[in-house]
Amino acid sequence: MSTLAIATAREVFDLLREDLVAIEQELGRDAASSVSTITEIAEYLREGGGKRIRPSLLLLAAHVLDYSGPSAIRLGAVVEMVHTATLVHDDIIDGADMRRGRPSPNTTWGNEKCVLAGDWLYMQAFRVALEEKNLRVLDLLIELTQQMVEGELLQIQRLGKAVSEAEYYDLIFRKTACLFSTSMRLGSILAGATEVQEMNLATYGRAVGLAFQIVDDVLDLTATEEVLGKPVASDLREGKATLAVVHSIDHGTARDRQTIQRVLDDKSFEHVSRERIQEILTRNGSVEYAMAAADHYAEQARQALVPLPDSDFKRALQWMPDFVVARDK
Repeated sequence: MSTLAIATAREVFDLLREDLVAIEQELGRDAASSVSTITEIAEYLREGGGKRIRPSLLLLAAHVLDYSGPSAIRLGAVVEMVHTATLVHDDIIDGADMRRGRPSPNTTWGNEKCVLAGDWLYMQAFRVALEEKNLRVLDLLIELTQQMVEGELLQIQRLGKAVSEAEYYDLIFRKTACLFSTSMRLGSILAGATEVQEMNLATYGRAVGLAFQIVDDVLDLTATEEVLGKPVASDLREGKATLAVVHSIDHGTARDRQTIQRVLDDKSFEHVSRERIQEILTRNGSVEYAMAAADHYAEQARQALVPLPDSDFKRALQWMPDFVVARDK
């Protein structure tokens, strides 16, 4: 590939094409069970696509430090299985009907089968990771899983409540950014990174993950259902206060706060319309505030890469925050 700056998703994924194909093949093998229902659910989720951002970050972290090999493929599949397991459980907890423009698995197979399939995927991810015979890898994956479960429980506890910004950031780190950060750390461990290199890449992953979730939350409020592939404003309907909403609660009028709280209490737009909430967010500049926060973390991610030597893989990492912030779904 040319050493010119990488500017498009196609160029980034071309850079990783062979590895990503190998990860898809690994996922197909790893997600096969003697129990047909598990295989069917796992295959349905895999066919649903997804951006494969987490495995891509793991691969880039390894390659930027001059490592390539089967371990990166194996662990790339592991982080994607962990991510897939969380999606299965999230859809059940949220009562979601749609996922990426298709019916969510629980609408087809039911909650009971899906929660067990999610559990199986978690355990299978650890089983595959065991092949590395690396205690640091296992320790990171255990810590990751605990943080993600804690994040989900904290979110349930806070449903319907007007959380603080600090609580919001703690929540999205646990639910999203910790997996981005761990993916970067796993890739760096495979490459034999120094402690400083590992921490820089972990910082990068955390910042990209925070930016990703902030944008995800903004899109839930501003995108159309056709683009998003699921009902819009799902977070508010579930009683979740995301960053733009938190900003309007903190900086809006008393009436704004009462109006938003009514939606959080009702977990519906029965008494307050979605358009009314959008008007409040627009008037208070709350969407712009949230996007500025995403831009801040995107820049923080790029700064974490400064000490790394120049390469196509570094330029791919430099581009990734722009992709995360500029996406429309």
